[in-house]
Amino acid sequence: MTGILGRKLGMTQVFDEDGKLTPVTLIEAGPCSVVQVKTKERDKYSALKIGFDETKNVKKLNKPTKGVFEKAGTGYYRHLKEFRMEGYAVNELITVEKFAPGDIINVSGVSKGKGFQGVMKRHNYSGGPGSHGSMFNRAPGSIGCSAYPSRVWKNKGMPGQMGAKRTTIRNLTVVDVKNEQNLLIVKGAVPGAKGIMLEIVKKD
Repeated sequence: MTGILGRKLGMTQVFDEDGKLTPVTLIEAGPCSVVQVKTKERDKYSALKIGFDETKNVKKLNKPTKGVFEKAGTGYYRHLKEFRMEGYAVNELITVEKFAPGDIINVSGVSKGKGFQGVMKRHNYSGGPGSHGSMFNRAPGSIGCSAYPSRVWKNKGMPGQMGAKRTTIRNLTVVDVKNEQNLLIVKGAVPGAKGIMLEIVKKD
């Protein structure tokens, strides 16, 4: 497995050799510095803790996070994430060179927040009749029985907060890699708004 952190820059479109238009997302991926190496002997599992987006504003870091960087002897980073991968040493850089066009990746991030929404938008319910005299319209309809069990079942689709949740889109294709600009060009859309931090994972 190969993992890297990145930032969503936005969407655009590219044309292939046949003239077919493809919507793509631009991701500034890395470079990420290895801050900590976890081993099976000491930590019972193998993993790498990597940092992304170096910062000089150390005052905004809490003491535990600051201690991780000082122990490693690396710079200070705004984002830290652990990936189950091996083969790197502390202070080594992970860049987009580890990816190539045609790679299949999973991208995780926090989706756009939609606020409080009704059942038609949140759960794709059809709603009631929209004609004159209807008192139904966009309501959820019946949500339970009057006899047994005389309550509303758990996980029933109801109005509520929509979006702003961790979301993963799987099996996206890497269209192109720009090593000099630390850019990943990915086919289709990825979670979140512009500027959101993303986790990109490639299964080796």
